[in-house]
Amino acid sequence: MMTNVLVAHANDVEKTGFYKKTYLHVALAILAFIGVETVLVNTVPAEIIGLMFAQKYTWLLVLGVFWLGSFLATKWSLSQSKSTQYLGLGFCVLLYAAIFLPMIYIAVFQAGAVVIYQAAMLTIAMFAGISVVAFTSKKDFSFLRNIIVIGGFISLGLIAGGAIFGFNLGLWFSVGMVILASATILYQTSKLKDAYTTEQYVGASLQLFASIMLLFWYILRILMSRRG
Repeated sequence: MMTNVLVAHANDVEKTGFYKKTYLHVALAILAFIGVETVLVNTVPAEIIGLMFAQKYTWLLVLGVFWLGSFLATKWSLSQSKSTQYLGLGFCVLLYAAIFLPMIYIAVFQAGAVVIYQAAMLTIAMFAGISVVAFTSKKDFSFLRNIIVIGGFISLGLIAGGAIFGFNLGLWFSVGMVILASATILYQTSKLKDAYTTEQYVGASLQLFASIMLLFWYILRILMSRRG
């Protein structure tokens, strides 16, 4: 029987079980996101979707709600209660589906659905490659934490400034965010064993899912800008 200990202190069987369950839940969360997003794109009126990005202050409000929701979801993911972890993961999936709705809508009806498929494939390939590096490299990636925190605050400031003052952040900002998201995935993957117990695989999957969605968001932006 598996014991609820820190993954770093668990035996090989317990570690393997933790990682299998974590990545299974990541896959299920992505599938759930696809399902919810498909329903939203086909049912939410275009007028309502337009309101999400037509006004700059409305978009700032949406971003504020998003970050607050992400904070709560992350807090729930660290709970020892399995039901609370699932609540956090489910809430995060719904939250991302709502935030992605305007851009997915634009991509489908302006750039074509193929661009979403291309972005998804690139995201999966990058995530797989980063995961391999994290699991096979003996390097300590702790130094990335400060870079991620500082980069996150700078990006939030730029996003807020762009929304308020109406300037376009451009292609290089998206490239920078892809790098930041990739660094976050690398850091989180390398630290899974130190942050979670063997029974917190749902919470661990939430963290990875959120970073994958961030990576997907900016890869999709880059591809859409090339088609624009």
